[in-house]
Amino acid sequence: MINTIKVERAKRHMTQAELAEQVHVSRQTINSIEIGKFIPSTLLSMKIAQIFNTTVNEIFELEASDWKK
Repeated sequence: MINTIKVERAKRHMTQAELAEQVHVSRQTINSIEIGKFIPSTLLSMKIAQIFNTTVNEIFELEASDWKK
């Protein structure tokens, strides 16, 4: 799964730590999501999308390889 969290943060001049605080996770969790090492729960995905005032589908996108797992 790919995501645009880093881009969305940059648009808002927001650090990983600031986003993490707003959604109540660690900065390391945000980093892991951004680099694709961790797939967030539906709840966390929705919180992130709401912080960026957009939809989950605008932040997260399935890749072809996601269908093969």
